[in-house]
Amino acid sequence: MTIWQWYRRRTRPGSQSQQPSKISNVETPAHQTLEKYAEATISHKLDDSLDFVQGILGDNDDFIMRRFCICDEHPAAALYFADLIDKQHLNDHILKPLMHTTAKGYPKDDNRSMRDYLLNDTLYSCEGRTETELDEIIQAIVEGKTVILVDGLADGFVFSTRQVDKRSISQPETEQVIRGAREGFIEILGTNLALLRYRLPTPDLRIKTIRIGRVTKSKVALCYINGIVNPELVKEVFRRLSLIDIDGVLDAGYLEQFIEDNHVSPFPQIQNTERPDKAVANLLEGRVILLVDGSPFALILPTVFSQFYQTVEDYSERYLLVSFIRLSRLVALVFSLIFPSLYVALISFNPELIPTEFAVAVAGGRAGVPFPSVIEVLIMEISMEVLREATLRLPQQVGGALSIVGVLVVGQAAVAAGFISPITVVIIALTTIGSFATPAYNAALALRLLRFPLVILSGIFGLYGVMIGLILIANHMLSLRSFGVPYLSPIVPGNFQGMKDTLARLPLWSMPKRPGLLHTPNDTRLSKLTKEMSDKAPNNTLDPLKVGDRRNVTYGASSPDNSDSSSDHSD
Repeated sequence: MTIWQWYRRRTRPGSQSQQPSKISNVETPAHQTLEKYAEATISHKLDDSLDFVQGILGDNDDFIMRRFCICDEHPAAALYFADLIDKQHLNDHILKPLMHTTAKGYPKDDNRSMRDYLLNDTLYSCEGRTETELDEIIQAIVEGKTVILVDGLADGFVFSTRQVDKRSISQPETEQVIRGAREGFIEILGTNLALLRYRLPTPDLRIKTIRIGRVTKSKVALCYINGIVNPELVKEVFRRLSLIDIDGVLDAGYLEQFIEDNHVSPFPQIQNTERPDKAVANLLEGRVILLVDGSPFALILPTVFSQFYQTVEDYSERYLLVSFIRLSRLVALVFSLIFPSLYVALISFNPELIPTEFAVAVAGGRAGVPFPSVIEVLIMEISMEVLREATLRLPQQVGGALSIVGVLVVGQAAVAAGFISPITVVIIALTTIGSFATPAYNAALALRLLRFPLVILSGIFGLYGVMIGLILIANHMLSLRSFGVPYLSPIVPGNFQGMKDTLARLPLWSMPKRPGLLHTPNDTRLSKLTKEMSDKAPNNTLDPLKVGDRRNVTYGASSPDNSDSSSDHSD
């Protein structure tokens, strides 16, 4: 039995439309209130079922139990939370057609049951199913659905009437680009899946949903493209998700911490994004996307380190310009990691490596500073981290003013008081700017964290300490894996096709294959004919040597070309 067959067998029977599968109670125990009623089913007597639901949800002031009659003789009730549903949809498409049914309209001589007649011939709602178990009825109500119970029927009708206020689709705040789409994910899972479907109108797009969390029962969507993704990757992702047993999943970051390979590494092994176009691009490469209801971030897996300094517009602009910009990001990344430690090592241990005039200027600036360079750099680094955190947490109107005051006033006052040397302020400022140039926030955070042990090692051992720290970091990155993929791929292990899009980006037509590290069944993304056409010389249709000199055309002729030329000349 495959893992997907096992997964589908966990779905409860009796549904008339596709519903999200759920993990068995052994792996994800039910909520404590419903735990003892896991096997209870709907009674044929309406009052018994209503008493059960009333005993669990009756203490809530926003819980509504609306009684009415069907076919003039069958008592029924609608159960819902007033603040979670679309009341107009409930009135027009559910309650109104049910209340308008009469005994004459129901053909009693027909072999169909009342259940089939109501679901297929009476109700207008497009998302309707039946449910027999009372714990599923309770769960549907608290999720914002409407449940209809009818006297004499052992099935309850469940309709999707959920309506929660949501923010509009706007430009992502954390991944802004100059040239690219201006739409980002929001907190509603259905809207996020629609954004993916909109960009991938193909039947090969697969979306599997499961629920994780004993209390929140958060819906998690696993998205991939069938025929491109490696099936073993999908099975492994689902296996790791099925092992999560927690009270609630409030954000995609919860899942990231459970399913990553190395939990103590500062480097992120799973990338997150707010951009649907970036998620679709990774789906086309053979990766898996995870979306969580209530979170505007999607998880991309597996992930390698080179993805953290690449952006969406790297593939929208021409490759020469993009390659230059990408190299500048790499320089900024190196600056943000080793610049302070290199400064400490040169000042404290190897001043002979500094040019003479520059060394004199540095010595003059440090005259009167009461701390050694390592303590000075650590104080400035900690101060910058505190200032950055304060700017981030304050309201936007106040945060900008604080950053200006902190950088200009406090920095200038510290230099004037002889507390900090001017060269140290310059070094820390360049380091901070370099960390801002890293596109991924979690990768920049890892580099900010690693700066501190590098500075301490350089203060103890000088340049040897810097090299020791870099070797330890490199060894750690070489040992990392993301779902079995080496973290430094395609550099280590080397792959020539993958290196075309690592340090620099070669033309798109020179990369006809998908990343080899993903081992996709279909590794061709660019047809051979397209590549051959791109290699040919362009056909200059409007070359003057081909179309002739338009200044020698005789105007007033009857040909269309001459008529156009005459009108152009008159204008």
